[in-house]
Amino acid sequence: MSRDSTEYTGHTEYTGHTAHTTHTTHTPKIVGTVWGLLVLNTLGSAGARTIIPLPRSLIQMVTMGALAAAFALALAVNLRLRVRPSAFVLLLTLLLVPSVISSANLESGFGALFRCARLALFVGTLWLLSRWWDGGLTFVRHHIRMYFAVLGSVAVGALAAPGAAMPDLYGGRLVGALWPLTPPQIGQYAAVIIGLTVLLVLGRRTDRAGAAVIIVPSLVLLALTHTRTATLGLLIGLTLATGSLLLTSAVARRFFTWAVLCAVVAAVGFASALRAWFLRGQSQEHLTSLTGRAKVWDALLAAPRTTTEKLFGMGLGDKSFGGLPIDNSWLAVYHEQGWTGVTLVAAVVLVLSGVALLRPPSLARACAIFLISYCAIASYTEAGLGDASPYLLHLAVAASLLAAPAAAAPRTTPRTPRRHVPRWAQDRR
Repeated sequence: MSRDSTEYTGHTEYTGHTAHTTHTTHTPKIVGTVWGLLVLNTLGSAGARTIIPLPRSLIQMVTMGALAAAFALALAVNLRLRVRPSAFVLLLTLLLVPSVISSANLESGFGALFRCARLALFVGTLWLLSRWWDGGLTFVRHHIRMYFAVLGSVAVGALAAPGAAMPDLYGGRLVGALWPLTPPQIGQYAAVIIGLTVLLVLGRRTDRAGAAVIIVPSLVLLALTHTRTATLGLLIGLTLATGSLLLTSAVARRFFTWAVLCAVVAAVGFASALRAWFLRGQSQEHLTSLTGRAKVWDALLAAPRTTTEKLFGMGLGDKSFGGLPIDNSWLAVYHEQGWTGVTLVAAVVLVLSGVALLRPPSLARACAIFLISYCAIASYTEAGLGDASPYLLHLAVAASLLAAPAAAAPRTTPRTPRRHVPRWAQDRR
């Protein structure tokens, strides 16, 4: 068997009095390395000032080098180009069409074509990895490990230089002091791995002590970022995911009951503290305008556009309008990839959501529901669904969880060569 071939291992699960033999696909360890490189590529190059100044050109070289290495390794481990049918990756491939059409006009500069090439490499790597999407939890574990490592660097930076990690420029919110990460980024990573780890505990796929090592520090970092979107995404996503397990899991029912009781107690006993944390010192008017985002959104929608620009957008850019961040995935996609891009991105979310709803209750389905709902909630105040980003990686994990298990190749018993018996020794009866 060649090194890049897929090996199948079987095990027997017992449900009641019936034994079911299931087959799992062995995933090469190098796939975890590829996933880590994709995570590194999507960390971005803009953010807070770091302890050791890092030129943006150097950071971009590292992130793009990570993507090129990820594609090369994925190709090396899948030389036969075996891929699995995936509506998710197919829609991302189609998203390249409006991206290239709009970027070819060079209205956003040559950087738009560079971003198109990056998106193409990103999608190509996902195609190569789709071979190992079998509905298992392998990519969930890779996801947790990689983002926990990123959060570890944030924690080290906060301990080494508290002033640089919580600067006044960001209102005292936690940022990355070793790698330029913004508070929303850190909050997103913390919320996602907290939610996934909680679900693994509910599904009894990890022990509570190991889960606490991940959940507790991540909760502390999430609280220090004061990120409202990540917090709401975590709470709503976990509620929906746990709700999908209520009919089949007693552990999920107990967790859901205790979570509701704790939420009621916290809402009653700590209402003023929670409100102060949520407002972050802002006025009610500032909060209503979504910290100034609404003004950018209104200006973007009011800007004149040609029919071609409405259909295909202005080309891939830095998710900004008039020098200000758009901070909305749907408006960013409309601005850069037009209504065609919006339709394709909406199709991605709807297809994943529909498949998740049609799947029978399971831990994999619950994890997928959490990731899809988190991305849907965050899309209102964060950009990233139309380009290579952590949000597409979250949805890729959801797609791997919703993929049907690969059918195992039947094992053939080698024929035992018959021993030659001389005629004189044969029994002639």
